[in-house]
Amino acid sequence: MEFRKIEGPEWTTVASALDAQGCAVVENLLPADTCRAIAGLYDRDGLFRNRVVMARHSFGRGEYQYFNDPLPQIVAALREAIYLPLARIANHWHDAMGIEAWFPANHSAFLDICRRGGQTKPTPLLLKYGPGDYNCLHQDRYGDIVFPLQMTVLLSAPATDFTGGEFVLTEQRPRMQSRAEVVPLRQGDAVIFPVSQRPVRGTRGFYRVSLRHGVSRIRSGTRYTLGVILHDAA
Repeated sequence: MEFRKIEGPEWTTVASALDAQGCAVVENLLPADTCRAIAGLYDRDGLFRNRVVMARHSFGRGEYQYFNDPLPQIVAALREAIYLPLARIANHWHDAMGIEAWFPANHSAFLDICRRGGQTKPTPLLLKYGPGDYNCLHQDRYGDIVFPLQMTVLLSAPATDFTGGEFVLTEQRPRMQSRAEVVPLRQGDAVIFPVSQRPVRGTRGFYRVSLRHGVSRIRSGTRYTLGVILHDAA
């Protein structure tokens, strides 16, 4: 299994899109065969630490599973590859929002911070949706230590494997109604977006806006996605 390396100029585009609209799409990150191989892990015993049926917790409908340590090589490699470029963006955002926390250049050093804070459980996950399933708007925080950006990769092919199931991002600015962004993705595309908040420039400098994400109702077929979250869970 393999993925496409995101080169320096593309990260500049990602940073600009995140600043301008709160999310960025990386096209063709995974080839179709890698997408199918990762989706095929869902029914493999021993790879996962926990399975969540969303309806039992009023999270929506569908289910997902958190990978156990050690992570599959492709998942660990993706996590490592995106960390440093996103840490640069995260540090810039925290500086703009007046938050003192700074993220080290090495992902393993950041995971050590998570462990010292009692967050030791891996958070990358596989999600599976069938007809009528959906994911309510939410934030993937998992503890007090939060890396402010995450990535989701669409593993299934729209219009072929499933219909419906659009990725949705909402943004709540102070004293304004919520803004919704529907992000079209193709198989192998990734969307990078904030976990819970981001800075927006106003007339008096930067202010914080709150974000949530979810998935609209699946109309037919089966939709698999890979979630790559960079902090671990308590």
